[in-house]
Amino acid sequence: MRRIVVTGGSGKAGRATVALLVAEGFEVRNVDRLPSPAGVPTLITDLTDYGATLAALHGFDAVVHLAADPRPDEDPVTGAERFANNTLSTFTVFQAAVQLGMPRVVWASSETVYGVPFGSPGPARLPVREEDPLAPRSAYAVSKVVTEELARRMAVLHGITLVGLRFSNILDETDYRRSASWQEDPRARWWNAWSYIDHRDVASACLAALRAPLTGAHEITIAAADTAMERPSAELVREVFPGTELAPKTGPHETLLSIERAQRLLGWTPRHSWRDERA
Repeated sequence: MRRIVVTGGSGKAGRATVALLVAEGFEVRNVDRLPSPAGVPTLITDLTDYGATLAALHGFDAVVHLAADPRPDEDPVTGAERFANNTLSTFTVFQAAVQLGMPRVVWASSETVYGVPFGSPGPARLPVREEDPLAPRSAYAVSKVVTEELARRMAVLHGITLVGLRFSNILDETDYRRSASWQEDPRARWWNAWSYIDHRDVASACLAALRAPLTGAHEITIAAADTAMERPSAELVREVFPGTELAPKTGPHETLLSIERAQRLLGWTPRHSWRDERA
């Protein structure tokens, strides 16, 4: 697989992914509604249009599908639009990949399937693992749960490999400059158990998912190795999620979205931490 389509390649995660794939020698096409600042060819495409999506993917070996509308629900109308856009666009990408004989799709699922933003009383146990019950709380999260099931059905019916990466909150160097502002109040980033993922580690996870010796459909959490907080996790959990069990031997700053499956199946480990990047 040397020719890769990246949908959503003009976004924060997409730009980093396009740049890494180009650096690794891949031929890359960006498919988005906006041009790519990375200097690769961009095909402006409405991914809810199956014919346009089929044409956009034609001639390429695999697709990294990052395009989605991730905005929080503001009202029932925007939630319905978001659900429709995210589920239909992901279906068209999957279906086009099948039609074109692509062996693999790497695509963006989300930490939100676990119940993010976590409410009261919080998750039953931390770190959260892929086998834990799902608890989507928004149209965006429900769209990801639906498309994970779609990926499983596609894998069974067509023999294609689909790797869904459940990304945590994606941050970059600009975000790290604000890291001091969320240290005083543990509730400033409580909503996803203080987790995050660097945009460059998103890219390396996508590359690992393209190369990993996998078949079938997989859902894999992608998060930084640490939390976004200076305070130890045990203190944070006691204060914010008093009814939540913290697994024994959890490190003082270890991520509370487990990345064990990513390490085991993809051979992937995150390299970047806000602690090294903050101003």
